[in-house]
Amino acid sequence: MIKKLALEYFFNGYSCSESIVKACIDEGLCDESLLPCATTFSSGMSSGCSCGTVTVAQLVLGYLFGRNNKFGNEIIAREKAAQLVEEFKKINKVTCCKVLSAGVEPSAKKQHCSKFVADTCDILESIVRVKV
Repeated sequence: MIKKLALEYFFNGYSCSESIVKACIDEGLCDESLLPCATTFSSGMSSGCSCGTVTVAQLVLGYLFGRNNKFGNEIIAREKAAQLVEEFKKINKVTCCKVLSAGVEPSAKKQHCSKFVADTCDILESIVRVKV
């Protein structure tokens, strides 16, 4: 369900990172206060490096499994983050936004990046489903 919502938000004006957090908020996985934090994660953390979908999913995992999380979950955020990166790389080879988007015309970037939104949502959902 996260993927469907995130893609709707993504194609209706939210950035890749914002769309994932907004979908997670709607699904009750995180608090709405995380949405402004997600804004800076798009476009490779505004530097072109790490894909915003991957980094924002790590933010959500930290919220759910990090120190002092409100759910009483075991503190396993780093393990979950590593799993997320590993799974993303299995599908897309790299996590670098510049590499993932190399050669893509600006007019085609939204459509191109929708795959990474979808992939990350699928991975995030599978990781979260196991524990939360």
